[in-house]
Formats: sequence, structure tokens, C-alpha cells
Amino acid sequence: MISASQVKELREVTGAGMMDCKKVLTETDGNMEKAIELLRERGIAKAAKKSDRIAAEGIVSAYVSDDKKIGAIVEVNSETDFVAKNEEFRNFVQDVAEQIAKKNPSDVENLLSQKSIKDETKTVNEVLTDKIAKIGENMTIRRFERFEGTGLIEKYIHGDGKIGVLVELDNGDSEFAKDICMQVAAAKPEFLNRESVPAERLEKEMEILKAQAINEGKPEAIAEKIVQGRVGKFYSEICLVEQEFVKNPDMKIKDLLISKNSNVLRFARFEKGEGIEKKEENFAEEVMKQIK
Repeated sequence: MISASQVKELREVTGAGMMDCKKVLTETDGNMEKAIELLRERGIAKAAKKSDRIAAEGIVSAYVSDDKKIGAIVEVNSETDFVAKNEEFRNFVQDVAEQIAKKNPSDVENLLSQKSIKDETKTVNEVLTDKIAKIGENMTIRRFERFEGTGLIEKYIHGDGKIGVLVELDNGDSEFAKDICMQVAAAKPEFLNRESVPAERLEKEMEILKAQAINEGKPEAIAEKIVQGRVGKFYSEICLVEQEFVKNPDMKIKDLLISKNSNVLRFARFEKGEGIEKKEENFAEEVMKQIK
């Protein structure tokens, strides 16, 4: 039986993924040298050496079933924008979105271990590793969301994969759902409605608003009233249903939904590379390359 320490040792030597290490160790009955050789033969060790590079480029892609009941959105990162425009890479990302929708993985690790719906002789991780070895730079499946419901699910991809949105409505048609998707893409709401905002987030904002009012010279009693007035603007910025409709700023999203006899049940918005810290390189041109 292969031990966790053996898998760890092989990972440290080759940089290959845990599942790949465990697989070759099993095939070689725990022989470390043969396992390393096998990884190299398969191009996995070579690909894994690229794993310490920052992958902050890439694309967001989405898939929705024909009946609009299941949808998935995924972000797959690459090192350069050049690779993000590669047709083979883009097709792979779209296949991953479809895989998520159809196979319902619990998380990224589970997704990677699944048999690929496009090639059942390989896992998703093995397909990814093949792409890394062939294309020549690090790529990672970073995150995904999957919706399944009885209402209507729609997707929207903006900027050739820079931003992706998935929305679920309880009622409506695809054209209306697309409008809501574009709203989410453009206005960047963090929450669905006021009730969705965590209490600590609201309390912190109110503290800030009160401090602002006091700094403006308002007495504390007046500052409290000013906060109540200004908190509405806070909600209108971060809550989808409180936002002005980008196609008609005279109407709020909640009014639009009433007019369409519809409700937004949930949404997901992914922006390529958001939150990824780009590590510093030794050379100025490398830093500039990562910033771009």
C-alpha cells in the first residue's frame, strides 16, 4: 500500500500533482526511481515544473443546458494572455464548464479526479496536464459555481472571457435573464438584496458613515440620522436588486423584476484573475509582464 509520505516525497521531487504521484507509485509498486521516470515519460514532471509560475491570465467560461435548468461557470487561469486566446485552451475551458454542469463535482479536487466527458480514458487532471505540456505554460482550474433549479438559468460572457456571469431566475425568458446577467457584469453587485448583506459588513459601513459625518462637523445625534440616509446608497451599490438598471437608470432592478413578475434566486460573477496576487520577479521586465 502506498503511504502518504511516499506521495509527498514524490511530489517534492517532481512537482507533480498528488493524484498523478499516487497513480505512478501504485503502478511501480512504490519504486521511487521508476515512478519519477514514468512521470517524465508522460510529460507530467515537466509540466509540473511550471506550477510555481503565477497564472493570473486565462478566461472565464460558462455552460447552460438546453432546458436552462443546469448551468456552470468556471475560471481557468494561464500565465499569459497569448495562451488565453489559444483556441485549444479555450475549447478545453468550455469542456470543463460542461463537465461541471453534467457531472456535478463537489470541488476542484473532485473535478480533477473525474473522468473527462470528452475522453473517458483520462481524468480531467490528466487532460489538463497534457495541455500544460503541449502549450508550455502553467494552467490551473481556479474555481467554479454550478446552479441547478426549476426556474431559468442563463449565462453571459463579457470581454472575450474577462468576465462571466451565471444567473438563476424563478420566472422569465432568456432575453430578460441576459439583461440581468449584463447588469451583474457591469454593476458588480456583491449581494442579491439587503437581507443578504452580513450584519458585520453593515455595522462596519455604518461606523464609517458616522465617522464621516462627525468629521464633517455634525453633532453625534445628527450624524446618526445622516447615517440612516446614506446607508441606502451603500445598499444601492452592493445589492443587485437595489441597483439602477444599466439600460434604464430611472428604474431599479427590484422594480424591473416586479414588472416582469420575476425574482433573481442567485447569481455568480467571476472576473478573470481577481484576487490573485502576482509575486515579484527578479527582473523588471518580468514584473511588468505580470502586471500587464
